[in-house]
Amino acid sequence: MEHLISQTKQKMTKAVDHLKQELTSVRTGRANPALIDQIKVDVYGSSMILRDVASINSPEPRMLLVQPWDKGNTQAIIKAIRDSGQSFNPIEDSNVIRVPIPQLNEDRRKELIKLVHEKVESAKVSVRSFRRDAMDIIEKDERAGKISKDDKHRYSEQVQKVTDEISKLIDDILKAKEQDLSQV
Repeated sequence: MEHLISQTKQKMTKAVDHLKQELTSVRTGRANPALIDQIKVDVYGSSMILRDVASINSPEPRMLLVQPWDKGNTQAIIKAIRDSGQSFNPIEDSNVIRVPIPQLNEDRRKELIKLVHEKVESAKVSVRSFRRDAMDIIEKDERAGKISKDDKHRYSEQVQKVTDEISKLIDDILKAKEQDLSQV
């Protein structure tokens, strides 16, 4: 049973890690390479993600610098960034592409906060699903006589404790992201 609880905690932690990864692509008004590193670029006859065809840096708080590894891909990268739907207007500057990060307006902030809430809710649903799966296994083992009622109660409490910890962590992540998005 300890293995079940450990596995459940590991699955829930992976859901939190996935949430953190998802939230890095939500723009906060500051330059972060994660804003554009997953953009699909049509190069070499196929679709590749931007970080596979260029290096992305953030030399200033409101500027991203994209350096294509093959200069022939510059126009394709510029087109992909423009078409990404993130309101970016890349500028070609000799061997690099400069991507200024525009200031967020109030409507866009509200949209992004709503998007963050959707991603957080999705993570919470995953955590509740892992909790339910673990509780079902504990219940089955108790009915089959593998564990006693006392053990069932103790293991159920342990699973609930892990669920509460992970839920609090998700709520903290949400608060931090909302605060980031609210800053002007």
